[in-house]
Amino acid sequence: MEKSCWLSLSLHLLTILSAIQHPLISHASSDYSRHPPRRLILTPHRRSHSDPQQVHISLVGRDRMKVSWITDDKSSSSVVEYGKTPGKYGSSATGEHTSYRYFFYSSGEIHHVEIGPLEAGTVYYYRCGGSGPEFSFKTPPSTFPIEFALVAMAGDLGQTEWTASTLLHVNRTEYDVLLLPGDLSYADSHQPLWDSFGRLVEPYASRRPWMVTEGNHEIEIFPIIYPHGFTAFNSRWRMPFQESGSTSNLYYSFEVGGCHVIMLGSYAEFDEGSDQYEWVKGDLDKVDRRRTPWLIVLIHAPWYSTNLAHEGEGDSMRKAMEELLYQARVDVVFAGHVHAYERFTRVYNNKADRCGPIHVTIGDGGNREGLALEFEKLTHPSLSMYREASFGHGRLRIFNHTHALWSWHRNNDSDSLLADTLWLQSLSLSKPCTHSQFQLDDQPSPPLLSLSSTVNDEL
Repeated sequence: MEKSCWLSLSLHLLTILSAIQHPLISHASSDYSRHPPRRLILTPHRRSHSDPQQVHISLVGRDRMKVSWITDDKSSSSVVEYGKTPGKYGSSATGEHTSYRYFFYSSGEIHHVEIGPLEAGTVYYYRCGGSGPEFSFKTPPSTFPIEFALVAMAGDLGQTEWTASTLLHVNRTEYDVLLLPGDLSYADSHQPLWDSFGRLVEPYASRRPWMVTEGNHEIEIFPIIYPHGFTAFNSRWRMPFQESGSTSNLYYSFEVGGCHVIMLGSYAEFDEGSDQYEWVKGDLDKVDRRRTPWLIVLIHAPWYSTNLAHEGEGDSMRKAMEELLYQARVDVVFAGHVHAYERFTRVYNNKADRCGPIHVTIGDGGNREGLALEFEKLTHPSLSMYREASFGHGRLRIFNHTHALWSWHRNNDSDSLLADTLWLQSLSLSKPCTHSQFQLDDQPSPPLLSLSSTVNDEL
């Protein structure tokens, strides 16, 4: 009864919010007609109280997987049976469970179980809690090539009809890992929407690992009663932070297929001397570019943006941490938050720099708030190479130690249209950048290669 009341209130509020429209200012191609926001999707629970729901998986170390799910039955066991043949489970593992309360809402039992060791590039079949349907997943490869899907790389995904469209497009590709830079469910304290989101993404998040970090819509702070926030996010989407030496689920790192990926927390303390700052400094010092030549970072609030929405919100974090990422020669930084797509050239300290990371904002997964349509007028030459207020998703295909292909695909109802591409070369093998890595700050890097504003090639 309590959950029904919460859901009803959420529906009324979010229906109003999703109906708000903004003036249309186009930065897409002239032949493209942009679609408006779409209605919220609520995904009901159709299984028994003891059956698993909201199943999703995440990477743990090099050869393990964490399986997470929820049951209404508090007595259900936290066990996963798994094997390489459908219906035959030769291995099993037992984990832990938790739950939480948020005002009048009580969550179901939230189960987390680590399974492994697992073989790379292998399909496994599994069952949660000893009952319910069989699921399957494929482990990522141990080396190149590897492909990441980024929905909005899914930043600012939400749960609308556009969300469903984005996920269908992503699911048509054989990606290995999905990266999500925050703003998952858009529950905004309406806890039943966390459940609905978990059920919406289960067909996708149960078959490929989803690695996520927090956004502003996950904070859910209420003064005095819930002063620290992130209760639902930390309980439901538990990432492998301890394995990377982090003390917080809000920031962590992992390695997969020749890539070192760092998930930073835009809403955790980040100034010099903070736990996150000291952690990422130590994590970057440990990166071995011979083993993981690609270095990727995700944040929520972008450090570079020409969109008028959320203007300047990432500046403080950029000023605190950009030097660390630059000296480590990070290849690319992905962000969400701003509900549009934008790609920058290699940049450092607000200037084009051949040895800085490429910054990409991809906060357009399908959220209920709609698109951020207004951009500032560009100056020439500009750091911003491509920008467009449209829903879509990205793909990062890393072919080997040196080369990767980034592509952004615009949602257009049943079609996913390629709109922007860029070939990347890893900075780990860039002689000018590795040579200048220990230069003094006032010594400029080599001049930037000229790039066009649509389809670009670093090579």
